[in-house]
Amino acid sequence: MPVLQESQIRIHTEDTAPTKSEAMKEAAEILEAAGAVTADYYPAMLEREKSVSTYMGNFLAIPHGTNDAKDAIKSSALLFIRYATPIDWDGNPVRFVVGIAGVNNEHLDILSKIAIVFSDEDEVQKLTDAPDTAAILSILGEVNE
Repeated sequence: MPVLQESQIRIHTEDTAPTKSEAMKEAAEILEAAGAVTADYYPAMLEREKSVSTYMGNFLAIPHGTNDAKDAIKSSALLFIRYATPIDWDGNPVRFVVGIAGVNNEHLDILSKIAIVFSDEDEVQKLTDAPDTAAILSILGEVNE
């Protein structure tokens, strides 16, 4: 099963941005709905954020749980949320939240593929301009390979 599916992609068009914790809660709920994590994963995401910011640059944040949250992960999965208005992520503007859960270090390979996409400003612009979830999945498709 692919780690990123169209059902795990959200596009928000509202002019108001959620708080960082609201965005993280939405990410956790998508992973939970996909059957990848238990409800214990969200508190672990908040805990991770206390120790180190998951802001990555280029409008991207990748919230994920602490190492202690391994028991809350049932399968590897990824989600993608795009916000119309940037979220204040510890003073950094975030328009893309990529939530991740990985079993047996599978998340490291997924993270490297996400990093490649977001290191290319043209790809980031394509994600910004993508008209729908299918277009976003097409751009991020390599994460499933």
